[in-house]
Amino acid sequence: MGRIILEDMEFYAYHGCFAEEQIIGGKFLVTVRIDADTSEAERSDNLTKTINYQEVYALTKKEMEIKSKLLEHVAARIADAVKNRFSDIKKISVKVTKINPPVGGKMSGVSIRIKK
Repeated sequence: MGRIILEDMEFYAYHGCFAEEQIIGGKFLVTVRIDADTSEAERSDNLTKTINYQEVYALTKKEMEIKSKLLEHVAARIADAVKNRFSDIKKISVKVTKINPPVGGKMSGVSIRIKK
């Protein structure tokens, strides 16, 4: 069993409950952790025998381009898109962080992490 981790992918996106957030946008970080059997890739050194992280990035980017009010919705869509593309995923965890959220005080970010 192996874990493929795409850490802190950075996106500018338009997620949030406030109208301004969906117009002005903001910076987000996304981390995707995938548990899968990597033994065949370990032996063969063949990209087709593992989960291609470039495809995971592209799927994540596509979902981040769709406006949502809630980070929970974004994270679930990313997890579902990746799981639907790669049937050999055993577990997936997606963490979406909104950098500098509008909460009325200083904060580096707020995150949601979902596991499927």
